[in-house]
Amino acid sequence: MRLFLYLASIVLANVITAKFAPLALGIFLVPMGTFLIGGTFIFRDLVQNKYGRKKTYLFIGIALILSAIASFSLGDTLLIVVASALSFAIAETTDTEIYTRLKLPLSLRVFYSGMVGGLLDSVIFVLIGLSPLGAGIIPWEAVPAAIMGQVIVKTLIQAIGAFIVSQLKNKSFDQTVSKVS
Repeated sequence: MRLFLYLASIVLANVITAKFAPLALGIFLVPMGTFLIGGTFIFRDLVQNKYGRKKTYLFIGIALILSAIASFSLGDTLLIVVASALSFAIAETTDTEIYTRLKLPLSLRVFYSGMVGGLLDSVIFVLIGLSPLGAGIIPWEAVPAAIMGQVIVKTLIQAIGAFIVSQLKNKSFDQTVSKVS
């Protein structure tokens, strides 16, 4: 189930971003799919807990292909697809490696690794995909707000996920998640 949630959240994030207008939060415009992207880092951690790091990289590759196909089929330009794939690959790899190396409680590993992954995903995608450096969808003056809006949402999602994980600390986390799977 956790693998399905990981893959489905990535594809759904593409669909939701393509179908719904961005959410205006003050000066920030946040693509609606950002709410799911924050969750993908948590689901990836759960996948890694069950299948290990090596298999997780295989699943990241599958997710990357599914994301690119979904993005392209929804009408995104090749530049947007490439920016999405690049930001995804770097962010997911970074999340995986940080999560693997941290010797902290599970909830903190989930939070810190996802926070860094979310930051990288946001910066790379906005710069390469949306800014004048890429597709030119947003002007340079909007780039900081576009990045910060996504980072804030992804960090909040990570915090919620870490809180849920911490609440399950008295139980074996993998046993609890396995019952859901």
